[in-house]
Amino acid sequence: GRWFGGYDLRATEFIVQHLAEVQYPDEDRYTRLTGGSTAGFFDNPYITHLEDWTKVIQKGEAANQAGIYAPALAMRTWSFSYLTNTWGDIPYFDALKGDQTGGSLAPKYDAQKDIYADLFVQLDKVSKDIAAAGANAGDLGSGDPIYGGNLTKWQRFANSLRARLALLLVNKDPATANTQLTAAFTAPGGLLQSNADNAELSWPGDGVYNNPWANFFSTRDDNRVSLALINLMKSLNDPRISLYAQPSPDDGTYKGAPNALTADKAAVYICCSSRITAQMFPGNTAYGFYGGTGNSFPSFLMTYAEVALIQAEAANRGLGGLTPAQAAAFYVAGVTASIEQWGGTAAQAAAYLTDPNVVYVAGTTGLVRIAQQKWLALYADGGTAWAEWRRTCVPYIISPGANASRANIPRRLQYSTTERSVNGANLTAAIAQQGADAFETRMYWDTNSAAAPTYPTTFTCGLRGSAPA
Repeated sequence: GRWFGGYDLRATEFIVQHLAEVQYPDEDRYTRLTGGSTAGFFDNPYITHLEDWTKVIQKGEAANQAGIYAPALAMRTWSFSYLTNTWGDIPYFDALKGDQTGGSLAPKYDAQKDIYADLFVQLDKVSKDIAAAGANAGDLGSGDPIYGGNLTKWQRFANSLRARLALLLVNKDPATANTQLTAAFTAPGGLLQSNADNAELSWPGDGVYNNPWANFFSTRDDNRVSLALINLMKSLNDPRISLYAQPSPDDGTYKGAPNALTADKAAVYICCSSRITAQMFPGNTAYGFYGGTGNSFPSFLMTYAEVALIQAEAANRGLGGLTPAQAAAFYVAGVTASIEQWGGTAAQAAAYLTDPNVVYVAGTTGLVRIAQQKWLALYADGGTAWAEWRRTCVPYIISPGANASRANIPRRLQYSTTERSVNGANLTAAIAQQGADAFETRMYWDTNSAAAPTYPTTFTCGLRGSAPA
């Protein structure tokens, strides 16, 4: 739940400006994104689910059952991808070995370039080992809350995640990006093929295991849909506006809250801006009734909409064995899937796709529209949306608010302060290798933005006061 809850609602959804804070706007202003405030996002994965998945992998491999270890390997890789995309260099190869002979409770940090190379190896293993095992693979059955033991869908998830990570490398290492995209597109099992393949965690909603956003909103009324998101959706006549947001209670229209306001200025928007979709509200809250099904609303790990938009970009650029002639069909599929994923209809999608500012066009303008639609589709997955924004700078409207504590959108988070006391020597070495432990330091895949066709040349991406002409 940490990636689905606190990481989004206390960090990334504000950085990427899907959401804004109207009470206690410290995260929105970046004053509570320091290493002490976000330590749990770094520490807890290592001591909870990464450790658990490693044990499942070990037991499955000992029994030679790919249906047991491959899903856990896919999930461990997914989690490590969030860690490295948030901090850059992290403990990886020596991590999770503290209870093994020769292991260490103070693992060294590894370079993101090397981590990415191994993430691709692990995802390749998932799809190929499942294919090789055939009927003898075994499966987790009801112990698999995502796919219920369907190993073909685990292959598709692993291959799709591989494509996501490959595209993040395209500015820094286009040759590897192309190779890995080709491998992902042709691997056993294929990619996610429809919304029925979405990697999603369906919460029981029983009061013990609830959707983390609904849990948060049951007692906290701090967040609103951002002005950036609402204004963009209004300008495009986007049908998802009613699926992502609730009408403002003062006049029944959709209104966003600006990012990075001081507490007194933010409070003005408590009454008069749009709360997050009723689909993710739990019903009764400490401050009123909003929605009613949020406790069991799924959390999305990866969706067909994202995958189709990955394919659209690859086709536009002639990567992964795809051609520009294929891009429009993938784009239409991705936008349609996103609208339907959130409860919209194919008819709404078809009408939306005729808008002059939405319809696919070739070339760099097409790349900008693909990236913009991906930002819209990744609502509620702030971590992935943030990574994509750093890679593309789309949408261009994102920049720190006037009262943000820094003038630039963060490129990473600071390392956990816990590491300074328990793994200080290795942390110091990592900082020497990667650069200052600062929000502005760029990680490996984020160090060649000039190669991105969508990066602006007329203004500075993510800098306060710098905006499109």
